[in-house]
Amino acid sequence: MFFFEAIPLQNVIMWFVVLAALIGLNELVRASKWGSITIFMIMPVLLTFVWLQSDSELLSWFHWVKVYSALAGSLIYMVIRYTDYHKKHKWYLFLVPAILAINIIEAAIRELQVGIRGFEGMIDGMYYISGGWNYFNAAAGILSMLLICGWVGIYGTTDKRRDMVWPDQSMFYIIAYAVWNISYVYSCAPGNAFYSGVALNIAPIIPALFWAKGTWMQNRAHTLSFWMLWIMTFPAFFAVGSTFNVSVSYNPTANWILALTSFGLHVILAAWQIYRIVKLRRNPAKGEVWTGTSQYQGPTNVA
Repeated sequence: MFFFEAIPLQNVIMWFVVLAALIGLNELVRASKWGSITIFMIMPVLLTFVWLQSDSELLSWFHWVKVYSALAGSLIYMVIRYTDYHKKHKWYLFLVPAILAINIIEAAIRELQVGIRGFEGMIDGMYYISGGWNYFNAAAGILSMLLICGWVGIYGTTDKRRDMVWPDQSMFYIIAYAVWNISYVYSCAPGNAFYSGVALNIAPIIPALFWAKGTWMQNRAHTLSFWMLWIMTFPAFFAVGSTFNVSVSYNPTANWILALTSFGLHVILAAWQIYRIVKLRRNPAKGEVWTGTSQYQGPTNVA
């Protein structure tokens, strides 16, 4: 294959198992307050003691930062899902884009580290190649951070599924982010890009597209938390040498295609978003940039 080496049947099956597990666990925590508390609060405290005993070279600084930042996002969103705190303290909603921006900048820094230091060969237990694509995708990440909008319109639902909904987070943004993140993982965590790149990015989009409109941000934090809890506890499960490892092709052309696609999508999104903000005088913070369009993820479109 162009992007990956040969993918045996057991790896294809495992990919669907990972996808189904991520979606299933997300539905569990959407439906259960105690499920959320157990997975996002109790398990990380207990597992931290396990992680501290690990001497795996597969766990870099990035993994430690990523697991706790993903969990922080899930916990911040739980407050919106289960309490009225954000209604009484409007500043709290700013934490939602803040945690997203922090996660993006973490990845952009890692991308620049790989490019500037010229990662080649085995590093942190994975085989790397680096190149100009690292800089283009880092730039796409910075654009993704700057294009975050509409957080004032975030709200929590009160039905059986206690969701945090972000109506003004457009589907175009979500797709552009997914392509950027896949490109990032492909270049900066190539050892498990088949799973943590592709499956992990598709999992939160599926519910947001088909049965839980406007929930992508919470789904993303949930599924990333599940994934990082697993990776931190079993770092070798998908690593080089594992039965379930799928290696990227290490074809520079593949890296370039992903990075340039990511960058191009963000440039188009930036132009479109700036047009709506300037031409239509929309406030990028208030949740009104995409109202009246198919991109709006709220229950109704407002002109």
